[in-house]
Amino acid sequence: MKGFWHKIANGLTRVSEYLVTLGAAGLFAVALLDSVFVPLPGGPDAVMILLSTQSPARMPVYALSATVGSVLGCVILYHVSRRAGRRALDKFSGPKQARVKGLLDRYDVLSVLVACLLPPPFPFKLFVVSAGVFRLDVWRFTAAIAVGRAFRYFLEGFVAVEYGEQAKELLARHTPAVGLGLAALVIAFFVVRGFLRKRREAGGQGPEAGAGSGAGVRVQDEAEGSTDL
Repeated sequence: MKGFWHKIANGLTRVSEYLVTLGAAGLFAVALLDSVFVPLPGGPDAVMILLSTQSPARMPVYALSATVGSVLGCVILYHVSRRAGRRALDKFSGPKQARVKGLLDRYDVLSVLVACLLPPPFPFKLFVVSAGVFRLDVWRFTAAIAVGRAFRYFLEGFVAVEYGEQAKELLARHTPAVGLGLAALVIAFFVVRGFLRKRREAGGQGPEAGAGSGAGVRVQDEAEGSTDL
């Protein structure tokens, strides 16, 4: 059995090495496969950093390719999860499933966006599978994945261009803190936006209510006046 898995690992390594030679197209394929439960050695992050270090001028192309590949892979996994039903969640433990369902029920696609920003070992794919099983709106789901993945890959590309071969080490050291910080900022943004929206709605109802009560007073005065007559 060990020999069998060793052969598979070697085969995946050769596939990954070949795809790297294809540049942006290869990175697209790596990101797509990684998003549909076919992880290749190194993954799209390592390939993104490698290619951006070798060709800094093409970094935006690489980041865009990785983003599109990842989004497409996540959408494929989303639709597979919708058709496969809850069996798709069997890969994850019961407590994890319950926590993710609670987050999706309460925060909707905001939880998917935050999951995009958090680094491994955060179970990002569990959110993708759960989004399909519980039928989140596919367009809003896709938008959340696109925003999160674009930020991730462009950030990696920027660090690779600026720091070269040291980029991988720097990202490994600081990505967890950066991811948590960004997730906190996103949550704070939506909380503040929701608060301001409720405040505007409450403020908008005030004048209407006042106008209504004023109208009531005028009607009452007119009625009293007619009685006097």
